[in-house]
Amino acid sequence: MPSQSPQKKNVFAPDLVRVALGQSVVKLDPRNMVRNPVMFVVEIGTVITALFTVVNLMNGQAFAYELAITLLLLFTVLFANFAEGLAEARGKAQAASLRSARSDTKARRLEGDREVLVSSLDLNKGDRIIVSAGEFIPGDGEIVEGVATIDESAITGESAPVVREAGTDHSGVTGGTKVLSDQIIIEITSNPGESFLDRMISLVEGASRQKTPNEIALSILLSALTLIFLVVVATLLPIAGFVQTSVSITTLVALLICLIPTTIGGLLPAIGIAGMDRALRANVIAKSGKAVEVAGDIDTLLLDKTGTITIGNRQATGFTSVRGIPAEKLYEAAHLASLSDPTPEGKSIVQLALSQGSHFPQTIMDGATFVGFTAKTRMSGVDLSDGRSIRKGASNRMRTWVEEQGGKIPVDLEALVDDVARKGGTPLVVAEGNTVLGVVSLSDIVKTGIQQRFAQLRKMGLRTVMITGDNPLTAAAIAKEAGVDDYLAEATPEDKLRMIREEQDKGKLVAMMGDGTNDAPALAQADVGLAMNSGTQAAKEAGNMVDLDSDPTKLLEVVEIGKQLLITRGSLTTFSIANDVAKYFAIIPAIFAGTLPALSVLNVMRLASPTSAILSAVIFNAFIIPILIPLALRGVKYTPKSADAMLANNLLVYGLGGLIVPFIGIKAIDLLLTAFGWI
Repeated sequence: MPSQSPQKKNVFAPDLVRVALGQSVVKLDPRNMVRNPVMFVVEIGTVITALFTVVNLMNGQAFAYELAITLLLLFTVLFANFAEGLAEARGKAQAASLRSARSDTKARRLEGDREVLVSSLDLNKGDRIIVSAGEFIPGDGEIVEGVATIDESAITGESAPVVREAGTDHSGVTGGTKVLSDQIIIEITSNPGESFLDRMISLVEGASRQKTPNEIALSILLSALTLIFLVVVATLLPIAGFVQTSVSITTLVALLICLIPTTIGGLLPAIGIAGMDRALRANVIAKSGKAVEVAGDIDTLLLDKTGTITIGNRQATGFTSVRGIPAEKLYEAAHLASLSDPTPEGKSIVQLALSQGSHFPQTIMDGATFVGFTAKTRMSGVDLSDGRSIRKGASNRMRTWVEEQGGKIPVDLEALVDDVARKGGTPLVVAEGNTVLGVVSLSDIVKTGIQQRFAQLRKMGLRTVMITGDNPLTAAAIAKEAGVDDYLAEATPEDKLRMIREEQDKGKLVAMMGDGTNDAPALAQADVGLAMNSGTQAAKEAGNMVDLDSDPTKLLEVVEIGKQLLITRGSLTTFSIANDVAKYFAIIPAIFAGTLPALSVLNVMRLASPTSAILSAVIFNAFIIPILIPLALRGVKYTPKSADAMLANNLLVYGLGGLIVPFIGIKAIDLLLTAFGWI
């Protein structure tokens, strides 16, 4: 099975454009168009002007003007459908990429005391299977026995393997991933067609059917504006008769289409779908468009300490030898035991030992056998040619190893281990043969730049709360160093749930991340629950987002994606409405200036004629939609700032720009039409 992650394609990738072009025609079905009231009005207008074109043609009258308006309105609808189709095509391309990670692999199912080779498609919920190193995991499940390193690149695109172990919060595995070491027994947690990947593919492919509350509210607003302008344009016909100005139905239809918010109406579906697509490109599966949108309105962020605020890999910060053991001997042994440990923790131990003066003759390494760290042993070390065996690892594993060598555990070891743990560190025990030498302290290191990120979130109006199982003293120290607004120490599942409910009772929207079964209630309660793909099935079911990378810091990125979605929608809405104002000044004066000379002062563009004014405005109205498609799909760049600053920037860039661009564009089109003698 090939390792494949969701592909990142250009906005106008040829294969996506071909699909979108086909969809732009298919979506002309009125049953589809009626879901977008603004563009449905444009389609009705297209039909009306087309009828007048045919009538004029059959009666031998001039029809070029009516035909031009009909084609331009048709292009307007097609361009809007193209934008939506392109957004959907991008989402479906991601789904196809995800689907490629699934195949009909074979599975060794346990039936009593024997193994039976079956197709992965025949596996049902509750079945237990054995997967060994080098084999693909045939279905979603949880490890019930064993520990292994797993390559999840087929799902996440990341090449670094991860450790999954039975009985922990990291026991969940996904079909299509590959076991790299050891052997595990997995209990299948889904029936055929109901796997995590199947559901995610279905959600991605169904993105076009998602509609968020804000999007619905905006659709209602656009419908109301359309209705208002429909009434306004309808009243122009009797007004034109009263002032003895001839205005055709075709002209009124063109005027209506130019005045209603067609730009945002045409791009609105694409913006919503693109929001989910951007989340997927960040390797986050959103179970609904609402989850992405709500992320942009979050007030409170609940963040796990380890891996989010602190670096996931702790660093060596101290050595403590047991009673009767010289410190130098501990430095040397920890140094030797870590030479075969390529992890950041192992490298930090070597660096710390060197800084403490650890040294030994290089000849001691001649003939040495290194023992690398494995998920099963949780130890690393070296067997020297002089017969010494040195190991370093987790305290409980090291106790077992020393006792297996016939040694005894020093009475002061437990106190040393507990002291490190109480301070929020991780104790590693070092032993030589059957003799315990001492403890290495691994401590949390606050991530570089995390203070600045929290400051950015604070500018966005978000309150950050660190959640940790550490004691209050350790939690307070890390919270202060990291710059979070608050912390919850010694947190239990009930504590997390209580805090979320308290925030929501205050009218706040809350986001949190989690990976364990004990996080499931809080994930379900939070407005945005980001579950880790490496976590338990219960956590993934409870959350409304799943991070395929299992990266806790992704929560910050999700918030930015949500805010980008909201800002993009708001910016293009501002631009669209400002466009309408400009088009109003282009068309109305040109229509009535002949009979009402006083309106000539409003004809600031000095357009050549009423016909040129209308055609120029309609051409601009049609072609501004495809021009803005890349912006709608990529999103407006988001930078953290206050609501007032964002509003001012929005009005300045997209409000003022929406006024100026149509004046320039319509005048340029008018000059071209006149220069080529088309008017």
